[in-house]
Amino acid sequence: MPYRIDLPQPGDDIFDRLIELGALDVEVWEEAAAALMPDSVTPEEVRAALGAPVVISPVGGRDAGSVWILRRRPIQAGPVRIVPAGMDAGPGGIQLIDAPAFGTGLHPTTALCLDILGEIVARDRPEAVLDLGTGSGVLALAALRLGVPHALGLDVDEQALRTAAENARINDLVTRLHLVHGGPDADDGTWPLVLANVLAAPLIEMAPSLVRRAGHHGRLVLSGIPQSVEPDVDRVYRHLGMHRVDTRSRAGWVALVMQASW
Repeated sequence: MPYRIDLPQPGDDIFDRLIELGALDVEVWEEAAAALMPDSVTPEEVRAALGAPVVISPVGGRDAGSVWILRRRPIQAGPVRIVPAGMDAGPGGIQLIDAPAFGTGLHPTTALCLDILGEIVARDRPEAVLDLGTGSGVLALAALRLGVPHALGLDVDEQALRTAAENARINDLVTRLHLVHGGPDADDGTWPLVLANVLAAPLIEMAPSLVRRAGHHGRLVLSGIPQSVEPDVDRVYRHLGMHRVDTRSRAGWVALVMQASW
């Protein structure tokens, strides 16, 4: 498990040195610095490399334990600024409460979706978005902030839906975000844009249902796919009549954009 180190009186090059050591997150102030180190680097190795004493302490994960950060702070994820609840998000930004539901904007799979979402909304102006596995609601809320009139968020986790509902409330988007408990068959409509940031196995399993949610020339944004299994996911959706129109990758993860042939 990653751990935190604190260093009093760091040198001017401390940021670069910590990154070279494999730090997962670094913050440097005038008279101190802190970093999250992976467990593959021992505290003894850190002390030896820096030639300075460090204070070690435990940390907790973010994004349901998949991302590790020193503290929650504003981030820019694609076209959207995401800030902790209670902080001014600025025009077009969104606030998120501190909750275990996946989707803080930090994970590469979420960042890929937000990049793609921003481009599709700017170009095609979809009237509505379906967000499967909505988690914190970050993708649906981002779509609404970018100008999509209406979004539906689906999730099998009731706690995630409660988190998404609270995030919609604090962003004054309750009337434009509808939340439903269930998977892709919990809705029987068709959508111009469907977002599914889950995992490769569920994407393959749910492919027939997800494809049915795509409207005329509708697009599916599929994320949460490790590079090693990208061909498997692509093959299933092409077999069901979808065409790949875009591919993005980051940090070993892939997002596919598929378009309906009907």
